[in-house]
Amino acid sequence: MTTTQSPRSDTRARIIDVALELFAEHGYEKTSLREIADRLGVTKAALYYHFKTKDDIVRGIVEKMAAPLDDAIAYGEGKPWSPELRDELLRRFATGMGERAPLLRFFHENQPALRESAAGLAFKDRMIRMISLLHGPEPTFRDKLRATVALTSMHSAMFLLKADMCEPGEPATPVEEAMAAALEVALEVAARIEPPAR
Repeated sequence: MTTTQSPRSDTRARIIDVALELFAEHGYEKTSLREIADRLGVTKAALYYHFKTKDDIVRGIVEKMAAPLDDAIAYGEGKPWSPELRDELLRRFATGMGERAPLLRFFHENQPALRESAAGLAFKDRMIRMISLLHGPEPTFRDKLRATVALTSMHSAMFLLKADMCEPGEPATPVEEAMAAALEVALEVAARIEPPAR
């Protein structure tokens, strides 16, 4: 069974992809809507039909970026905390993160511009909700820290890939391998989160 996207959602996805390319090349602040429209080969008015401002585009980027996070949160909310739930939340979050490498790079490289934006604050709220689901009720500070470190291991793996920290002549790590390593580390760290003593 195949699914088809509407031309409108297809165009929105293309705008987001092109905007990400330009934000990576020039930075968020230095990229204009005119440049995005030119790269797409459309008029600025056509771009406005989908996104009125760069902030609207960033909201679209955050929605795309947050899909695995939203799925994991929806899965975990309302369930009693357990080590099995904690691990499944991390697995669900990790799913699809490899395909979101350009989005992670965008977040890393444009943190100052995003920090106080509505889209950035909404993403921060999602991360806090996910961290709370990972550490469960009555966490110690160490458990909160472990949950945060476990979750951000996916982002850290993408940072390392971008930094290309391999030795000269050594092949770069494939994204899939990096994500598998990040999940392994996340699960190791999260395994130290203790259930509340009763």
